[in-house]
Amino acid sequence: MTDRDRAPLTRKPEAGRPAGKSDAQLDRFLAQVAATPKRAAGRGSRGRLIFAMDATASREPSWDRAMHLQGEMFAATAGLGGLEVQLVFYRGFGECKASRWVADSRALLRTMTGVRCLGGQTQIGRVLGHAIKQARTGKVDALVFVGDAFEEDIDAVCRTAGELGLLGVPAFMFQEGGDPIARRAFEQIATLTKGAWCPFDSGSADQLRALLGAVAAYAAGGYQALEAYGRSKGGDALRLTHQVRR
Repeated sequence: MTDRDRAPLTRKPEAGRPAGKSDAQLDRFLAQVAATPKRAAGRGSRGRLIFAMDATASREPSWDRAMHLQGEMFAATAGLGGLEVQLVFYRGFGECKASRWVADSRALLRTMTGVRCLGGQTQIGRVLGHAIKQARTGKVDALVFVGDAFEEDIDAVCRTAGELGLLGVPAFMFQEGGDPIARRAFEQIATLTKGAWCPFDSGSADQLRALLGAVAAYAAGGYQALEAYGRSKGGDALRLTHQVRR
């Protein structure tokens, strides 16, 4: 990921602004998860998930929160053969990095604690381009992206998203805050990759935990794993999973 082309700057949303997401939006998101192409059974290997995050300055509070919640991704897949996760993040002036693939929560946490958020523009196109390279050299079951803004050429990013979709890698775009420019871009990326978009409230750790766990379970074991995850967690996860249709 060496391309450092810069796009015109657009206003980023204020950090911590609530998204005003309804239960219906969460239900719709999980229904989209269930509608994505299923993993082939019997691979005999772990699910593989790219966990990408915006690490620019406005994301600092949420980065700290995500460090504590990322363990849910591994817990959700413990009985499904496990999960390998690669952390990808961007920040500052053209910095976009990827970790090695890790198979346990502690290893990912060590990587995340070494990252500090820095001001800069979004680089979602580079994240998608990296996912394409990974998918061409080995399997990738899903891409999760967590961010609050979009500051790039929408046509160029959508072209890259379309290439990722052709490789069968759905992108699940989690939007913090209510910025309309980010929403439009995230929805289009999700559509082109046959993934899903969902906003979340920056003040609710439980919402993000449920979303991360649900997609991780789906990446590792498909719809049945997602359904079992909801039953085991109860509460909101169970209620939302009941809304999913095959």
